[in-house]
Amino acid sequence: MKLTFKLSACLIAWFSFIPSVALANPLTQRIDLTSHWVGICALALFVTAYLFVMAEELIDLRKSKPVVMAAGIIWALIAWYYQAHDASPLVETAFKHNLEEYAELMLFLLVAMTYINTMDELRVFEALRTWLIRRGLSYRALFWATGLLAFLISPIADNMTTALLMGAVVLAVGGNNKAFVSLACINLVVAANAGGAFSPFGDITTLMVWQKNILASNGYVTFWTFFSLFIPALVNWLLPAAIMHFAVPNEKKKGKSEQLPMQDGALATVVLFLITIAMAVMAHSLLGLPPVLGMISGFGLLQLLTYILKVRAKNSVPVDVYNKITSIEWDTLFFFYGVILCVGGLGFLGYLSLLSQSLYGIWGATNANIAIGIISALVDNIPVMFAVLSMLPDMSVGQWMLVTLTAGVGGSLLSVGSAAGVALMGLAHGSYTFFGHLKWTPVVALGYIASIATHLQLNRHLF
Repeated sequence: MKLTFKLSACLIAWFSFIPSVALANPLTQRIDLTSHWVGICALALFVTAYLFVMAEELIDLRKSKPVVMAAGIIWALIAWYYQAHDASPLVETAFKHNLEEYAELMLFLLVAMTYINTMDELRVFEALRTWLIRRGLSYRALFWATGLLAFLISPIADNMTTALLMGAVVLAVGGNNKAFVSLACINLVVAANAGGAFSPFGDITTLMVWQKNILASNGYVTFWTFFSLFIPALVNWLLPAAIMHFAVPNEKKKGKSEQLPMQDGALATVVLFLITIAMAVMAHSLLGLPPVLGMISGFGLLQLLTYILKVRAKNSVPVDVYNKITSIEWDTLFFFYGVILCVGGLGFLGYLSLLSQSLYGIWGATNANIAIGIISALVDNIPVMFAVLSMLPDMSVGQWMLVTLTAGVGGSLLSVGSAAGVALMGLAHGSYTFFGHLKWTPVVALGYIASIATHLQLNRHLF
């Protein structure tokens, strides 16, 4: 129970806020309820909900359900307590602030996922997969090719989609060779997570850091700041891959597959997606507006493209962008809602001070940020990063990039530490397993340590 409490405490934070109007009531500021029964009940609810999330594969319960329910109860408890003290506007202000942050994240992801699903329907990924299979690469060559592509694609697409795409190639060629499939899947997890760590679009955590518009102790964290992590992220993948290379079977097996062509509008969709990303960057960097403005505008471009394709389709079935929205992973989006509202509520109860003092106050920024990455291998990195962003510790730009790196690549230490690993365990069931990954965890850990050392040395000017 002590370990569970400590792990849960590492997830707890809240969004700071300033009431726009001072209340006439005696209670005009939030109060510490960490030792009150309301706070204890709220914490117990969150821990219980997250235990259900961790057991999702065993009990077949969607991960969004427990956290969404817990979020509602937690905020109801808070509202009840503050209403009894005639200070309900405080709760309303805090809740709306959390909801605004979630709305920006959800709309951003909604557009990105719609683009990915549209490209999938237009066979962009299938064309790439069949092209790789037809190359007739050896196992070792395929090991490096899929790893490199995962590292390069994940900065634009999410790490789970990237891992599944490359995993399909590995399974199509590897077949029953479990030794190759297991090593290749480990390589894909490390590469996809590393590739997503140096791009604001590569992972939910990096997107959260970018959207927060952080003012560090020595400057702002901008869009281009993330690319200072390119070399550390590359080291994080290359070192374990180089060691695992010698364990990959040195054989060659040709995959039997016909080249699938992309459908009409596929390349145009890819180009529009890149334009949409550029608009999101410009909205944030040049206009000082949330990046979601550029993403929603890009969604309008996608709608225009699908209309043109519909006019040209004639007898064929046209692409319907709204059908792509219905096929989005809504469970994931509502999971984000539940986590953000749960963590925000618990932080409002007063756990921010407790966490800040015990983690950053005692350990120091570097040690704390390294620990954040290890924790993210055990617990989803989204609530972990949300906790750090909510605390907003006074750190340099270099330290903010350090925690971005560790939270992004720390999940590679275990197969269950990231969405990419969990997805591949389902795709390559029986070949890529938890214990198969655990066998190579020390090697992955070497990459984790080396990437941190590279960042500390290479980006000293950011500290």
